[in-house]
Amino acid sequence: MSRARILAFAQLLRLPNVFTAFADIALGTCVGFALLPSVPFEFWAGSALLALSSGCLYLAGMVWNDYFDFAEDLKARAFRPLPSGRVGKGTAIVLGVLLFAGGVSLAGAAGMQVQGEWNHEPLAYAVGIVIMVLCYDGGLKRTPIGPISMASCRFLNVLLGLSLIPEAAFTTELRIYLAGVVGLYIVGVTWFARTEEGKSRKRDLALAASVIGLSLVLALVLRGKLPSTSGTVAFPYLLVGFGFLIGIPIARAIASPGPREVQSAVKRCVLGLVVLDAVLATMFVGLPGLLILLLLPPALWLGKWIYST
Repeated sequence: MSRARILAFAQLLRLPNVFTAFADIALGTCVGFALLPSVPFEFWAGSALLALSSGCLYLAGMVWNDYFDFAEDLKARAFRPLPSGRVGKGTAIVLGVLLFAGGVSLAGAAGMQVQGEWNHEPLAYAVGIVIMVLCYDGGLKRTPIGPISMASCRFLNVLLGLSLIPEAAFTTELRIYLAGVVGLYIVGVTWFARTEEGKSRKRDLALAASVIGLSLVLALVLRGKLPSTSGTVAFPYLLVGFGFLIGIPIARAIASPGPREVQSAVKRCVLGLVVLDAVLATMFVGLPGLLILLLLPPALWLGKWIYST
């Protein structure tokens, strides 16, 4: 396969962004490592399968996004792999189906890794992601609930990462809360990105930014629900640092809401999800949770050649 062909598939898959999916699973793994009295090999093996599953499902979502947007891209974004003819629509369908099948199968296999009994939760969450991805790509993204439907995919992905942890170690309430923090963040980011290719309205950008800010406030509240001995005392400061990391480009975009500024802020927020997951992980395992940041270098390196939005 030629270099140009490989680049076309990498662009179709939005390859740099897949590391954000891995980060969600890494967050769940950190929670399990912190809360389980002992961490058997099966847990690590299951977590690895979940990461592969999540990656497949995310990449499938990118393929189906461009498939459903073909007519629109043909007019406005002819440089993309499908409208430019660098990747055929039939090839995209096959790739999207295979990635979905791989993601669901890997999730089912992950459920077999815990205590010799099959745990149906990973499979259920994977199927849920498939349904929500198709709903979002198939039309919901053009409706007012588009940001919420996108966030539901990420919400389920975090729950997928937590699915190998027994209820006794991490309650359903706390799982939903943690996944909700990430989901709300994505609501804001998706809302912020809705008109990134044209002139955005300052009011809409400001409201989207407030949703992102609310997600960080809720993360701080979540810390108060955990035992005082959990994680690191540096968590609030790390969270504030993350706020500045994404807040600076967001503020620039609001002040000057052109495509270049908004897209720059969106890219920072999308890849910033890896940082958010790392910061959230420090609530449970302390500073070692920042090891999730090791997912950033390959994402940033690939981002030099492959667009993320």
